[in-house]
Amino acid sequence: MNLKGFCYLLCILTLAACNSKETPINREALVTRNNPKVTSIDSLSSLSVGNGEFAVTVDFTGLQTFPEIYETGIPLGTQSQWGWHSFPNVNNYKHEETLIEYDFGRRRMEPYSVQIEKGTQRQKDAVHYFRANPHRLHLGIVGLELDKSIQPQDIKNINQELDMWNGVIRSYFSLDNKKYEINTTCHPDKDMISAHISSELNPAVKFHFAYPTGEFVDYGCDWTKNELHTTTIISQNEQSATLKRKIDETIYYVTIDWEGNATLTEKEKNYFVLSSTDNELSFSCSFNFEPITASQPTFIETLKTASSHWNSFWETGAAVDFSDCKDERAKELERRVVLSQYLLAIQCAGSTPPQETGLTYNSWFGKFHLEMIWWHQAQFALWGRPELLERTLSWYHKAYPVAKEIAERQGYDGIRWMKMTDPSGSESPSIIGSFLIWQQPHIIYLAELIYRTNLSQETIDKYYDLIQATADFMYSFAVYDETNDRYILKGIIPAQETLKPVETINPPFELSYWHYAMTLAQQWRERAGESRKPEWDALIEKLSPLAEKDGLYLAAESAPDTYQNILYHSDHMAMLGAYGILPNSKLFNEETMRNTLNWVWNNWNWDHTWGWDYPMTAMNAARLGEPEKAVNALLMDKRTNTYLPNGHNYQDERLRIYLPGNGGLLTAIAMMCAGWDGCKTPNPGFPKDGNWNVKWEGLSQMP
Repeated sequence: MNLKGFCYLLCILTLAACNSKETPINREALVTRNNPKVTSIDSLSSLSVGNGEFAVTVDFTGLQTFPEIYETGIPLGTQSQWGWHSFPNVNNYKHEETLIEYDFGRRRMEPYSVQIEKGTQRQKDAVHYFRANPHRLHLGIVGLELDKSIQPQDIKNINQELDMWNGVIRSYFSLDNKKYEINTTCHPDKDMISAHISSELNPAVKFHFAYPTGEFVDYGCDWTKNELHTTTIISQNEQSATLKRKIDETIYYVTIDWEGNATLTEKEKNYFVLSSTDNELSFSCSFNFEPITASQPTFIETLKTASSHWNSFWETGAAVDFSDCKDERAKELERRVVLSQYLLAIQCAGSTPPQETGLTYNSWFGKFHLEMIWWHQAQFALWGRPELLERTLSWYHKAYPVAKEIAERQGYDGIRWMKMTDPSGSESPSIIGSFLIWQQPHIIYLAELIYRTNLSQETIDKYYDLIQATADFMYSFAVYDETNDRYILKGIIPAQETLKPVETINPPFELSYWHYAMTLAQQWRERAGESRKPEWDALIEKLSPLAEKDGLYLAAESAPDTYQNILYHSDHMAMLGAYGILPNSKLFNEETMRNTLNWVWNNWNWDHTWGWDYPMTAMNAARLGEPEKAVNALLMDKRTNTYLPNGHNYQDERLRIYLPGNGGLLTAIAMMCAGWDGCKTPNPGFPKDGNWNVKWEGLSQMP
């Protein structure tokens, strides 16, 4: 470790010591008082168990008994990071058929994969094929098998709780005056759900499988195409069975183990029922690419393993306690914070970047968006769980060849990270996503967060090549303006997606992100014992300042009518991200940024924003010394800032859950408590009026 690294580590340890309390936070009490409870049928209150790689969402029975009534709520998904499918490419579409060339003034044509508005029908069909394929799979419904005459309203005395401290859903209800108790959990290291059913009736469990839909947004089950897929029992004995699922060229296996007197039978094609002759039934059901030969853990073993895992999760990460706050809103903010930690751990901590609806249901065909990875996962490093972030960052190494091909195709150096993609790294055609660039620096920022938690040569070696190749593209993408002796960014759609790529020059957030990430890339060269690149220093020095007019920062230099054109008053207020998400830089001044915050606060079309806009505003306000605005932003009463009883950030009828909002909330809270580099004020994001005595442990400062 070099001297600079040692000094930084000493600073972090000193900060932690200064913020430690004589009486540690009672973490079990903190978590359990925020356990979500369900006492009625509500399609937006389904609960989930999972491990980051795999998750299952259940209804009020504790299993997936009534999936049809949740389709337009929070669907009862069974999804994994590996479970993907493609429809047969019978027309032999080629990805190059989705490419359109653009002239962005770089003395060459640049091919982009886009949704084609004009062109042949084959071109349009090719675009649709590569947008819809591959898509994430719903792996199978696991629910109570009940008589078809039984309706959801026949279930009475519903009393369900998600025990987050132990990772188990406990469900109680009655049917025909007969009591049911179901405990449901997920193994922390296996793609496996395990449950115990106790009933005054002999319980039965259904395993029902559907053909995928390939729709833009839905829960992925087409029950009308039973003839297009098969489910076959390939092995069976008195206590277990393995099913082979074949969907076109996709094959996976479902292994069911049970205890007690029960029998698995095929009710109809792709539909199996496990029936017990006792009043109790325990089973484990795993989903895998390969058949399992060894016996699976029992329910009791799985419950014990899950409990140990979740106890450790809550005890070793950071914690924030709002119980001593006098503001009546503090209880709700604490609820959102605790539930968001749980949801992001089970939905967004896997081997690939998460989709915006996690492992619950498909949005954008189940694909993930790389510009959102920061919002999902930066919080892991700040909340003392960097290993969960690193689990995902390994995907960047796998996607490197594809990112390099994209850069080369367009005439750039290095690697260009795509926006909408899948585990293979393939580029999905998009009229907007193909022109976004703010996903490009994320790997540099996130790797820096990892380094701050582990100041080692191992960390440098792990991410150095990714950072350098990413910065190579960023340097080659910037255009030198000889007339004004500066570098500009153009040919892009910025984070505020209301601007057009052929017109947009120098959006403020992207300029600031280029400046920060290129500065970090040079620091990583020095850490690795390499010399700085002079041309990178020239770019850093000569990047255009943020464009302003009448004392306010513009949506882009090319948008002088930002504050007159209603088009620019909706979507993301990305100019605030230039100082909040990012630290201070020479590209702007704080007074103009404060004026911009105040204008946005009073005039923005808040009804047309997204869940992460509120924490972005809070982070900007905190850095500007406006803690009242920071808190008020997090708790603003707007539809897209709604947090459901299960903790999910609701957006609209299409996106009933939106995990970037949850992740942004946690990142903002970390900053508002622990501050940022150079900040000496305790809890700088909370008002000092006596109403916000926020206690915290284990958080790291933002850059």
